[in-house]
Amino acid sequence: MTYIYGASGHGKVILDCLEANEIEVNGFVDDDAAKNAFMDLPVLRSSEIDDTAVVVFGIGSNEIRKTLSEKFKFNSPLAIHPSAVVSKRAKIEEGTVVFHNAVVQAGSTIGKQCIINTRASVDHDCVIGDYVHVSPGVTLCGNVNIGDGSWIGAGSTIIQGVTVGKNVMVGAGSLIRKSVPDNVMVVGNPAKVMRKLKR
Repeated sequence: MTYIYGASGHGKVILDCLEANEIEVNGFVDDDAAKNAFMDLPVLRSSEIDDTAVVVFGIGSNEIRKTLSEKFKFNSPLAIHPSAVVSKRAKIEEGTVVFHNAVVQAGSTIGKQCIINTRASVDHDCVIGDYVHVSPGVTLCGNVNIGDGSWIGAGSTIIQGVTVGKNVMVGAGSLIRKSVPDNVMVVGNPAKVMRKLKR
């Protein structure tokens, strides 16, 4: 039995991704008691499925996705849309989703429970930590490192060789030309630190 945890917009895209791979989805999981059906599928509570279930997390928030995936020990496979181009020489950990028309080049490593969103480009030898969200249209040039829990906003570009720390939020459309420390928000072209983030 295969389920998507999160009966919301992100879950819709994962449903398309799984169905494009001819994987039958049996329902959604969501602990909002008001949700009983979604996308013509039943919505179950987490208490109704056991640890043997196959579950893909359809939750955009890195922090919530991390909390739930650590709480529940589900079998959480990769979900890669057939239109994505993923090098056989890239390494991607369990639970990560790679959406429509994304590209992951040779030598790149992507951690567990990440989101490589629509049309994102991860070039050669990038290292992406766990629970990272690379938003639609992002360009990561070669040898970029991104720390655990960071969120790279839509349409942003990170220049080759740059390191982005842990739990960083990058504003949409930003250009990152130099390395970024942990726990900050950066915005702009070129991007500047706007504030510290509490973690």
